[in-house]
Amino acid sequence: MIRLAKLSEIEEIMAITRACAAKMVANNIYQWNEEYPNIEAFRKDVARDELFVLLINNNISACITISSEKDEEYNAIDWLTPDGNQIYIHRLAVHPTFQHQGFAKELMNFAEKLSVEKKAVSVRLDTFSKNKRNQKFYEARGYQRLGDVYFPRQTKYPFHCYELVL
Repeated sequence: MIRLAKLSEIEEIMAITRACAAKMVANNIYQWNEEYPNIEAFRKDVARDELFVLLINNNISACITISSEKDEEYNAIDWLTPDGNQIYIHRLAVHPTFQHQGFAKELMNFAEKLSVEKKAVSVRLDTFSKNKRNQKFYEARGYQRLGDVYFPRQTKYPFHCYELVL
């Protein structure tokens, strides 16, 4: 089941993202660190009703932010659709215990369906340039890679931006 997250659940969500970060580091993917994702970002997501959790056996096992807010870094990208009514995906995380079981796909199906219901013209996101698995995942869903942005507090490597026109 996927539902909106509660403020009281942020520590559980942070535990999931920390576990994901540790697994990525073990695989030489330095995408997330002690600065990101952070509690403040998740608090904002909850306040805007944009943070969702996936429950497995009644336990929070994954999360996704489905936002209508465009990050400033995205202004450098030549998007496929004019700015206006887009959805932005951030902080998709599935606890390592539950990875490779289709839960990221389930979260993305949910996000894309919600985007259609909100009459968005496209879904935009970024993924780390060194995370080849994520790139294949989004490209297989029909997302088009458009350019790179940088988040220097996270890493010196770029993040590839993707868009799916709905």
